[in-house]
Amino acid sequence: AVVSGGDVNQYVAAVRQVDGVTGAAVADRKGGTALVNITYAGDPISAESRELVSRIRAVPFSGDVLVGGQTAALADQLQTVGDRLPWMALIVVAATFVLLFLAFGSLVLPLKAIVMNVLSLGASFGALVLIFQDGHLSGLLNFTSTGTLEATQPILVLAIVFGLSMDYEVFLMSRIREEYDRTGDNTQAVAVGLQRSGRIITSAALLILVVIGLFSISGITFIKLIGVAMLIAVLVDATIVRALLVPATMRLLGDANWWAPGPLKRFYARYGIH
Repeated sequence: AVVSGGDVNQYVAAVRQVDGVTGAAVADRKGGTALVNITYAGDPISAESRELVSRIRAVPFSGDVLVGGQTAALADQLQTVGDRLPWMALIVVAATFVLLFLAFGSLVLPLKAIVMNVLSLGASFGALVLIFQDGHLSGLLNFTSTGTLEATQPILVLAIVFGLSMDYEVFLMSRIREEYDRTGDNTQAVAVGLQRSGRIITSAALLILVVIGLFSISGITFIKLIGVAMLIAVLVDATIVRALLVPATMRLLGDANWWAPGPLKRFYARYGIH
């Protein structure tokens, strides 16, 4: 900790009383600023150590204190990610909803697309935990599991996988919408749309799988993690989600797929992406 503007010895004595601290001493002084080394037992990236950082920061002091180090940096990073992630998710979902409505003129299809994308993300995140956090397949993939995931890794995977999944969604829904506009028959539109876009989605997925598959043999664990996560997400999305779940859901929903209130239908007719 960097301490300035107060009685450093008083601060050191107070920190020593904090539950979990094993020692505190002044390591260096310059002018009115001192560097205080604080030691503790336990894993520096554990939740208990991060709680200890909060207790140290809560120690009353008349001057200024900046608590740093590996554990404090991790605690700050997780706090920032936790604060910003809901806003990121809200913006992504809202932008997706608006753009898909402008493309297809329905309030139901954007909701369906978001739910289906969450399924692909769930499969990808589950694989990350199973493989890289729990260490399964570590021998096959040639890496050493640390028992944790770095906080920014799932965020990066979320951004990439959501974009790829939405890409496949637009491919499929564009063909279905064209057929529905032509015939007005939802069942036929789903069948023909899947038939005509299936090969495009499969080909695009195969290309992505080949490229991303090379990431999984990287010697850098971070690159390997991104590759495996995307590999599983694309595989699940292009087969189970787009080829099975999306057509089945649309078949069950029938004409409700294309529902929107009258004012929004008029808005789509005038400003939609046709």
